[in-house]
Amino acid sequence: MTEASAAPFAGRTLWARSRQIPLRAFLRTESGSAAVLLVAAVAALIWANVNAASYESVWQMPLSIRLGSSGVSLTLREWVNSGLMTFFFFVIGLEARREFDMGELRERRRVALPVLAGIGGMVVPVAIYLALNAGHPSALGWGIAMSTDTAFALGLLALVARRLPDTVRAFLLTVAVVDDLLSLIVIATFYSSHVSLRPLAITLAIFTVILLVRASRIRCGLFYALLGAAAWVALLFSGIEPVAVGLAMGLLTYAYPPALSDLERATGLFRLFREQPTPELARSATTGLTAALSPNERLLQLYHPWTSYLIVPLFALANAGIAISGEFLSRAYTSPVTLGILLGYVAGKPIGIVGTSWLVTRLNPAQLRPPVGWAAVAGGGAIAGIGFTVSLLIATLAFAGTQLQEAKLGVLSAALCAAIAAWAIFGSTRLLSPQGRIRALLGTAEPIIDLVEPVDPERDHIRGPDEALVTMVEYGDFECPYCGQAEPVVRELLAQYGEVRYVWRHLPLTDVHPRATLAAEASEAAASQDKFWPMHDVLLERQQDLRPADLIRYAGELGLDVERFREELLDHTHAPRIAEAIESASLSGVSGTPTFFINGQRHYGAYDINTLTEAVKTAKARALLLNNAVGRA
Repeated sequence: MTEASAAPFAGRTLWARSRQIPLRAFLRTESGSAAVLLVAAVAALIWANVNAASYESVWQMPLSIRLGSSGVSLTLREWVNSGLMTFFFFVIGLEARREFDMGELRERRRVALPVLAGIGGMVVPVAIYLALNAGHPSALGWGIAMSTDTAFALGLLALVARRLPDTVRAFLLTVAVVDDLLSLIVIATFYSSHVSLRPLAITLAIFTVILLVRASRIRCGLFYALLGAAAWVALLFSGIEPVAVGLAMGLLTYAYPPALSDLERATGLFRLFREQPTPELARSATTGLTAALSPNERLLQLYHPWTSYLIVPLFALANAGIAISGEFLSRAYTSPVTLGILLGYVAGKPIGIVGTSWLVTRLNPAQLRPPVGWAAVAGGGAIAGIGFTVSLLIATLAFAGTQLQEAKLGVLSAALCAAIAAWAIFGSTRLLSPQGRIRALLGTAEPIIDLVEPVDPERDHIRGPDEALVTMVEYGDFECPYCGQAEPVVRELLAQYGEVRYVWRHLPLTDVHPRATLAAEASEAAASQDKFWPMHDVLLERQQDLRPADLIRYAGELGLDVERFREELLDHTHAPRIAEAIESASLSGVSGTPTFFINGQRHYGAYDINTLTEAVKTAKARALLLNNAVGRA
């Protein structure tokens, strides 16, 4: 039911509320930690060149943990590389699982292309390395040239190419996750010492227990931590690099959006605690709040900052130090080890990723296309040439002495060249027209639609032109203060960017807003007299006064048939309509307000005027690209 009675909007934006999902928080943390990682790498280089003996003696210091006659004894560097880095790969596994459950990979047909692109981005660099090292003992280091450092690549991408759409970073993240998965398989298969079968069998038995416990839905974090630690020790004694335990544990951790029923249950438990603040009810409320969130999201929030800001920089400090001299540089840059790694990353990564993506698209253009434009694929392929963390880890497993130093120089040089190449590719898109730049970055692939219930002009309340290329749906609650604060933002957006169709859908959060449902019914009673939007505006302006008498007074102020309005409220005539809206919200995974969908895609992040305007412009540009593509077809 389109109502074009919208008056000119006024008002200033007073609010910018940031609402994060794991991917956005993941990207922001990676970007913020890039500087810390860079500082740690530079510090390692300075330390190794000021006092190489001190650098090596510190990291070769033995550290033992014993329990009775049994224990683990490793050097400090090995504890960092095999122990702390397990948490890094745990975070990578968590993010991979989140993408598979809730992100771009939840639509299974989209999995094939980034997986194949990731494989191609590993095979080509390895082929280049082996071509330069064929017949030499250094061919053993082929695994060094294949893996992308997720943290460093995403961080430097944020520095060399600002204001990129999140889909570009998500594509790179997906490719990098595939990269990390296969790299760990390579480490476990080709770069482990002699494998002892008994500890390996114990490791497999522990993982069987973990799978059984997981299937039983037991959520005791300490229990999983103890099992994971036992699996790590067993895998270490088996001779296989134990960081694989972290990745496996992360991949086993569920990700799902909070359900409205779980949130309502948590609210009820907290109210019980508020009425009787006892330790038992405090524990019950804490458990209810924790259960409303997926383990994946909670663990990602807990460990990701630690890995990005402490563990990965500490790894860089322990492994990036090489003594540099003119003689060393002249020898290394003619060494097949350094050149193989450098060319493998700088040339092989983009060739492998772009070439595989192009080939897959040509073979199956109807089903498999990159979720971004080709400039984004090329820029992502270039920045994927940063292979810091896993590359240095494999280098320490494959080489020692001079060859290890040459390998480290190749990895560091490749990271610098890859960042410059990505800067050049993304910078060149600024020379294109605005439409051309959007096409180069976003492409013409159909986006994933998160809004399950499509907009229906016969049922929905719509403000704005029916033919608008951009439709923005808001699930809101008239008593929600955040919805009230978001309303001036929406008004300003529609005032300055009129080519938007705006839809309001009801989601009264009755467990925290007891008057929201009746207010929603009041708006529908007003809609039956063609006054939905005037009532909508009044209710959001006067959120503190939503008692039945207030609602009836507003009906009189708006010139409605007050008697008819009162009867519909008393009879709850429009309750089924509200229930339908709540059901549609549940189907789309909406559990809080306000929640926005722009052209069917859920909007994450801040709701300030600049962020929403940018999202609307991007949605319009993508819609134009898709329309043009359909027209040419």
